[in-house]
Amino acid sequence: MKIIGYIKLQIKGGKANPSPPIGPSLGAKGLNIMQFCKQFNDKTSELLNKTLPVIITVYEDKSFTFVIKKPPVSVQLKEYLKIEKGSSEPNRKKIGSVHIDDIKKIAQNKENDLNSFKLDSSVKMVIGTARSMGITIKY
Repeated sequence: MKIIGYIKLQIKGGKANPSPPIGPSLGAKGLNIMQFCKQFNDKTSELLNKTLPVIITVYEDKSFTFVIKKPPVSVQLKEYLKIEKGSSEPNRKKIGSVHIDDIKKIAQNKENDLNSFKLDSSVKMVIGTARSMGITIKY
């Protein structure tokens, strides 16, 4: 079967519905929107309200497959610190701190989705995301 495209979305677990951005994105490729929503919600029912990146592979016959990835690093950090959003001025206003051991746990959780071959590189990526959000790292 020939692949005609990919669609990348971020959807809350168990909350896929035909409204934007899902409906228009899938409709433009001619996919069955309700079929995707039902399958996605079934697979993510235990991850309610967690933001999940999804990559949908679209085939020539209007069928599709999709891969659900782990929540983004920023979402995991916000969840860990129990905050709504990062700092508006990360270089001046700090919003919390995370121990390096917790950074390593997040990096291990996200390792397959990151563009790195070593855990050390993944940890550095997570640290960079934390710093850009105004989070200090405790060593």
